[in-house]
Amino acid sequence: MAAAITIRPISSKRDRKTFVDLPFRLYRDDPNWVPPLKGEALGLITPEKNGWYSHAKAQLFLAERGGRVVGRISAHIDTLAQQMPAAQGFGHGSGQWGLMEAEEDDIFRALLNKAEEWLRAQGVTRVLGPISQSIWEEPGLLIEGFDHPPTVMMGHAKPAYRGWIEAAGYHPIKQVMTYELDIRPDFPPIVQRIIKSGEKNPRIVVREVDKRRFDEEAAIILSILNDAWEANWGFVPLTPPEIRDVGVKLKPIVFNDLIRIAELDGKPVAFMITLPDLNEPLAGLNGSLLPFGWAKLLLWLRKPKVRTMRVPLMGVVKELQSSRMASQLAFMMIEYIRRASVTRYGATRGEIGWILDDNQGMRSIAETIGSRVNKTYQIYGKEL
Repeated sequence: MAAAITIRPISSKRDRKTFVDLPFRLYRDDPNWVPPLKGEALGLITPEKNGWYSHAKAQLFLAERGGRVVGRISAHIDTLAQQMPAAQGFGHGSGQWGLMEAEEDDIFRALLNKAEEWLRAQGVTRVLGPISQSIWEEPGLLIEGFDHPPTVMMGHAKPAYRGWIEAAGYHPIKQVMTYELDIRPDFPPIVQRIIKSGEKNPRIVVREVDKRRFDEEAAIILSILNDAWEANWGFVPLTPPEIRDVGVKLKPIVFNDLIRIAELDGKPVAFMITLPDLNEPLAGLNGSLLPFGWAKLLLWLRKPKVRTMRVPLMGVVKELQSSRMASQLAFMMIEYIRRASVTRYGATRGEIGWILDDNQGMRSIAETIGSRVNKTYQIYGKEL
């Protein structure tokens, strides 16, 4: 007979370290899992180091069997998400769980039960997951695309988790996809004609960002993002503490020619952020910069050469959405970044996402340039 499962809330720095260490054992034989830097993973679950906790609270749990840690989960409530319209995914009474890992189905179910119990005691009536922990971090469970590693800021999971979640009474709410493409060939002739037409339009300027004015450029992008994404499913505005965290995290992999801002009549109206895939150099570090990992990473950051470039975010202001101008600006930004990615960074592959399943405009743009879906993530929901 199997030993009983014990679920306990974490209560110390040592527990948080154990929480972070567990996936390193569970995925050690999975060639497509990329170990995160442990220090960064610890920061995400430490309230003093993560600005998300300024408007959210969480309880982390560890599962033990026979004196051995065999699973983990986070149950959390985002007060800003609760203030958003319910039709956009969250709303009053909503809560989430995430960071779920478990060795076996019964452990998984016990962890879910404990998370639901905690959320119910906090007044939650509807739970969504997995969301780890902010919607801006790793939303959804990987359900398609297990055969290749995730890029920077994307999650990985065991194929069995899907069945375990659905058996626990959860139903699909929303899908988030990434698209991949070979960025070496020129885009189709119709796209090239649209780009050339935009280049002849004196009203349009597509410029690189200036990293020396990082805060100013970030503020411009954030303003467009909040306007462009405000009505999207799952949107929760980023707060100043979170923006500072994102700046610290991403600034080392921000390169002027990989981030573009489009201006119309001198006004910023669209942006595109592209990041070299940091997971490529991280894959061999096993979560630690010691003893020599820091030197390897620093050398890579000075002049990164990568196979893949990832586009985590694009946005066009609401007043232009669904217009010909919106797609024209998008194609121009994509093309200029494609050229830089190939010629200056040696990239051969691009990945675009997150893209919501109902974002027909972005899906159409991705398909027009020859992209195909390579990973699908699913967010589930359940009434408590």
